Amino acid sequence: MLQSMTGYGTATRETDQYSLVVEAKSLNSKGLDLSLRLPRFLNDKELEIRNMVTRALGRGKINLSVDFSRPRTTASVQFALNQEALVAAYEELSRAAELVGAPKTDLFALALKMPGIIQSPSEAARPDETEALSWEELQPVVQEALDKLNQFRQDEGQTLTTEILSYIDRIRILLADVDRHDPVRVDTIREKLRAHLADLSTSEQFNANRFEQELLYYIEKLDIAEEKVRLISHLHYFNETVFLPEPTGKKLAFISQEIGREINTIGSKANDPVIQHLVVEMKEELEKIKEQINNIL
Repeated sequence: MLQSMTGYGTATRETDQYSLVVEAKSLNSKGLDLSLRLPRFLNDKELEIRNMVTRALGRGKINLSVDFSRPRTTASVQFALNQEALVAAYEELSRAAELVGAPKTDLFALALKMPGIIQSPSEAARPDETEALSWEELQPVVQEALDKLNQFRQDEGQTLTTEILSYIDRIRILLADVDRHDPVRVDTIREKLRAHLADLSTSEQFNANRFEQELLYYIEKLDIAEEKVRLISHLHYFNETVFLPEPTGKKLAFISQEIGREINTIGSKANDPVIQHLVVEMKEELEKIKEQINNIL
């Protein structure tokens, strides 16, 4: 079954200590084009995450982001007092007041306003507290987001499968119309040749051997039997390839090229307005297929 390259998946993990959100998006691309957005403390896990994405998604323009945040503290513990810094600031201000003979009545209030004395939780936290997220906690959340993206791709692929196969069926119907009209085309060509032969046979310069050679060449040039057989074979092969378990986007693109080659040859050799109109319709269906194949994994 076909898989779309377009997809979206997200996964979250909530604990008392942190909130983790992993989001993965995928668009069309000939290869794997991966863009990661990670918290700084997870930069050392970039290679592991890239390997996970490569194994899970194959190709596509992938954007994966990891957002990590701490829960907000309550008002009662909203700020922390740096006691050592407060004592040092007060003593420094006291020495300065003595040096210039200034009063010391407001020194405590002034020391409290010095930078770094009263700290927010993010300033007071130790570095290891902001980085407390192990690979064992992160890996399953990333995998869940990738699995959801793949499920999205599969769901979209089912819709693409139905749509593309309808275009293939339409080409097959049009080819059947070509096959039904072909005897009429051949009879028309035969009558033209007979009339032309009657005119030539009365000419004194008529060369029967040369005419026979040119006639055989002309008939072979207009014969589309082989092209019809090859085209129906390509259509069958396309249908079979659609249901292969592995990604088939590139293979289907190659088969589509072969289908287009046979359709073009039928149009150029037919020398018949009815068949040429049918060929135009087949080309329209093939263009729809090619547009959708660009979005197939």
